Amino acid sequence: MEDHNLEEFRQRWQEELAQSQALRRRRRLEAGERRPRRPEAGARGEPASGYLGLAQGLLEGAGRPPAPRPGRTDRKDVSSRSRSPPDRDAAEPEPLVDQLIRDLNEMDDVPFFDVHLPYELAINIFQYLNRRELGLCAQVSKTWKVIAEDEVLWYRLCRQEGHLPHSRFSDYTCWKLILQECLAREHKLRANWKNRKGAVSELEHVPDAVLCDVRSHDGVVIAGYTSGEVRVWDTRTWDYVAPFLESESEEEDPGMQPYVSFVRINSSLAVAAYEDGILNVWDLRTGRFPIFRFEHDARIQALALSQEKPVVATASAFDVVMLYPNEEGNWHVASEFEVQKLVDYLEIVPNTGRYPVAIATAGDLVYLLKAEDSARTLHYVYGQPATCLDVSASQVAFGVKSLGWVYEGNKILVYSLEAERCLSKLGNALGDFTCVNIRDSPPNLMVSGNMDRRVRLHDLRTDKIALSLSAHQLGVSAVQMDDWKIVSGGEEGLVSVWDYRMNQKLWEVHSRHPVRYISFNSHSLITANVPYEKVLRNSDLDNFACHRRHRGLIHAYEFAVDQLAFQSPLPICRLPRDTVAGYSYDLALSFPYDSI
Repeated sequence: MEDHNLEEFRQRWQEELAQSQALRRRRRLEAGERRPRRPEAGARGEPASGYLGLAQGLLEGAGRPPAPRPGRTDRKDVSSRSRSPPDRDAAEPEPLVDQLIRDLNEMDDVPFFDVHLPYELAINIFQYLNRRELGLCAQVSKTWKVIAEDEVLWYRLCRQEGHLPHSRFSDYTCWKLILQECLAREHKLRANWKNRKGAVSELEHVPDAVLCDVRSHDGVVIAGYTSGEVRVWDTRTWDYVAPFLESESEEEDPGMQPYVSFVRINSSLAVAAYEDGILNVWDLRTGRFPIFRFEHDARIQALALSQEKPVVATASAFDVVMLYPNEEGNWHVASEFEVQKLVDYLEIVPNTGRYPVAIATAGDLVYLLKAEDSARTLHYVYGQPATCLDVSASQVAFGVKSLGWVYEGNKILVYSLEAERCLSKLGNALGDFTCVNIRDSPPNLMVSGNMDRRVRLHDLRTDKIALSLSAHQLGVSAVQMDDWKIVSGGEEGLVSVWDYRMNQKLWEVHSRHPVRYISFNSHSLITANVPYEKVLRNSDLDNFACHRRHRGLIHAYEFAVDQLAFQSPLPICRLPRDTVAGYSYDLALSFPYDSI
């Protein structure tokens, strides 16, 4: 009902209520004038009126019939008068019980509360309320309390707020209590994040090798090394002894293996690209050996893996290839595209339906690649190469570098994938944008890093910079955000955690090599420091102190309530006995001021 219709209904109802009350009051006055005047209540031996008279009559007249009142006639008179026209002058006095009932009805004469709705309809109305509004409605009456505490409403609230998304309604009996526990756990995790209270571990490295690339998905970490080895850790179980993923080239040529260029992982697949153009795909559910092997003629320059589907995209030379299994489960080349320049960045768009979609940047060209279709140019400005790339389900964001005589400043462009047009031009920085994150950011927000040492928070609704943080001395190399914090990594090896609502740095951790990868969720954080050089400087590999400075690091932070660092064993205590003692250490000992 619209506002003016509701106001008109209220006015009409008030007028009708006033008319009915005036008519009732006038009839009561007319009846009082025609009846004998009653003595005042409270006099000795005289009956009282109203509720007092009712109570007195019930106490005194228990067990005997009521006495006839003045003005009442016998049955003959009544029957004889019933044949004649009614006369208001002969109206009977109103019984006390009827008067009490009528007064109570006048007290409850309020709209909406007298309307009796079906229970299902009331649930449908209450489902649009949040938890605070449901709590207020539960204080109105007992009926509203029963409706506001219905399990269906609180189950929907849990799902809407992102708690227990895979649970069914029958899993718990009190969803209101479950939501309260989830909110308390979320509050505790946020406090642990702010105070850096939790367990930290360094994932065990591969001896005689340098870290090349790191990725993670839902707590499972994959890393590739210069020795050609690929390892996988499951940080959710605190089992940091990672298995190796075998490759077919190791069986054919047991000698020196090519470097691992790129690694990717999702919930079921692990993918690794090597320097010699070989691509291996593993199924994490079946075993350590690859289920598919593909070979390019040249080095693989970019690699992408869908987070929802078994779709892999690779870029080698001037070709972009999409690979995914057919209906029989056999992997094959589904689509192949030809581009004009070498590809720098490649990403697969999430949630695209039947046919996968990829975005590729090649110099100053940005391509939209749809399976079963030809490559289309999404953006092209001569002399403005793309410097970073990220995609979401509906938008793509990439940084462009301004060159030439007409200098417009370096910007980040946001395109709509559905309309294939530019929506926003953000920033006007002197340095190059090195990283951007729109996939994991809250709606209408985006975070980016720049070589000018600043982390910027962009508001896509106003096309303005909502916040700018001076973060890293040598430039920002990785960044991610959620609804209240930003985690950034720099070229100097510093990882910083910010509360962007308060414009405040919470804490930071430093390592030797540049931060190339950052990924976090509500309870964990994965960081990777990957060296510039992929060759050890010192040939004496037995010198651990020298080797450790150049091999790279992977850190896993856990902020869960039930896995605090002060209550769980240190990482060095979780390693097997045959591990060299110098290869493991507790990073928390490097920051003694945190325990003060």
